[in-house]
Amino acid sequence: MTVSLRLEKNLEAELRQRLAHDGIPLSDFIRQAILEKLERETQPTDPYTLGRGRFGRHASGEPDRSQRRKQIIRERLHARHRGG
Repeated sequence: MTVSLRLEKNLEAELRQRLAHDGIPLSDFIRQAILEKLERETQPTDPYTLGRGRFGRHASGEPDRSQRRKQIIRERLHARHRGG
């Protein structure tokens, strides 16, 4: 497919200068930009899905830890005062 694109002169000059500096052909740059845009728009945007890889990463392995937080603190304080 052939595509025509109109850019302001200063934007075109900046783009061509950067591409020449990086040694990237204009068509490769545009193709990559379109692919990145399409990927971004097909990715989920809900917070849970976006953060799924980070949730539970540093889990303690104790599923009831938040419910037992006061007990855990008490045990640590007693251990510290007993010299343990």
